Amino acid sequence: VDGALTFALLWFHYCRERNAARSVVEGLRLFIPRGRSAVVQARMHYLNRAAFRFALFEFDERGEIFEELDLSDQGNIATRLVHCPDLSRVQERFRSAAERICAAVPECESVVLGSTELAFRLHGLEFARARVANSSDGFDRSQEIVFGSGAHETLLSEHSEPLFDDLMRRLRELRRAEGDKKHPLWRMQPERWLESEVKLGVSLLDARLDPGFVYAQVPAFAASDRGMIDLLASTRDGRLAVIELKADEDIHLPLQGLDYWSRVKWHHEREDFHRFGYFIETNGTARPLAPQPPLLLLVAPALHIHPATDTILRYITAELDWTLIAVDERWREEVKVVFRKRAHGSGDRATGIG
Repeated sequence: VDGALTFALLWFHYCRERNAARSVVEGLRLFIPRGRSAVVQARMHYLNRAAFRFALFEFDERGEIFEELDLSDQGNIATRLVHCPDLSRVQERFRSAAERICAAVPECESVVLGSTELAFRLHGLEFARARVANSSDGFDRSQEIVFGSGAHETLLSEHSEPLFDDLMRRLRELRRAEGDKKHPLWRMQPERWLESEVKLGVSLLDARLDPGFVYAQVPAFAASDRGMIDLLASTRDGRLAVIELKADEDIHLPLQGLDYWSRVKWHHEREDFHRFGYFIETNGTARPLAPQPPLLLLVAPALHIHPATDTILRYITAELDWTLIAVDERWREEVKVVFRKRAHGSGDRATGIG
């Protein structure tokens, strides 16, 4: 149901273009089952009213009652933001475990999952965790390292250490740009890999972005789901920027980006980010954030941008300052921008944005 608006906009556009010579298709009416319209309603709030007419209705199970929803109301678009974890404090807590893992995989990145758990990733792929051990009496607060994932998660011990060393060796050999492209360790979680590369070189996407303030996988809760913002950043002059990434073709990229943009906008208007520990300088002072709505950067490899993306973007409100960024297909080696297309029709090919 959440994806219904994407296909409705494409059908509307097709009908409008097909009948342009003999009739005018003025608008779109979308009907959603009762109780399942929250995401669609939030998205339709930010459609371009100057481009066409549109309305949203809910209907009951029997299809006998139809109720038009108020699209001027954003509804409960974002109920709460998760507090920014203190990376340095958690890293200090798990210092010995981190030293053990980083000695095996020096290129790894540590990611705070909570006050009692630290994850380790290589190019976005999680391969180990350090955590406070569970105990039956609740008093044992010793630490442990687990490696692998899912059913293959293994506790690091004297017995499992040879397996750990072998996995770390294979991980470093295969999870790199020059690795075996057919191997699962190379192919797994390409979106997380792209995210890790973009985070390291965020200014390559847009020269305005400040590499000192980039947050990955920021949890933001909405009325109907728990969303994860791929990357949250700010420009050097303090304007927020939402970066939505896709490593593979995805027809829903524009509206998913709109979801996260609207949540960030909602929290920004309420000055939540400083209160929840984001955009804080090393000396503890809050970095000033510009009052303008966030920027939205939609990023994907050039040959994996869905052809419907342009069509969807033309029906989004002019209030949203978006940029569609295509990167070179060899982004695992280096993130290079092939072209950019901006909200008001201008674009460039691999040049900076002023």
